[in-house]
Amino acid sequence: MRKQYYLRPDRGRFTAWDVGRLVELTKDFPRIRVPLESIREIDEPHWFSGGAQDATCRAVMEHARMINETDLDFPIILSSEGRVMDGMHRVLKALLGGWQSIEAVQFEHDPEPDFVDVAIDDLPE
Repeated sequence: MRKQYYLRPDRGRFTAWDVGRLVELTKDFPRIRVPLESIREIDEPHWFSGGAQDATCRAVMEHARMINETDLDFPIILSSEGRVMDGMHRVLKALLGGWQSIEAVQFEHDPEPDFVDVAIDDLPE
């Protein structure tokens, strides 16, 4: 699997978290059920915002493939504000399957980002 990052603008800066580290930090967190309707990213620009990637048919197909192959046994990871830090493909698979909620873990306080002001293309692979 390719290296994954959670990316978020923060007061004019670009911040990135290594998803592998987020998974490790949350491995012992209690699992909770989160209503899919509470996940704001479902109705916001997500993968194709900010110019990181164009919404070509091939790019959309690649995300469709990842949605199809994702494993719903793993909880999504939410920030302290309830934003999806890891798991949007799982969220969409659950939504497509008609689920009303999904299992999640949530930070009480977000960890510091792994990278600040690093271009997406400069993040380690």
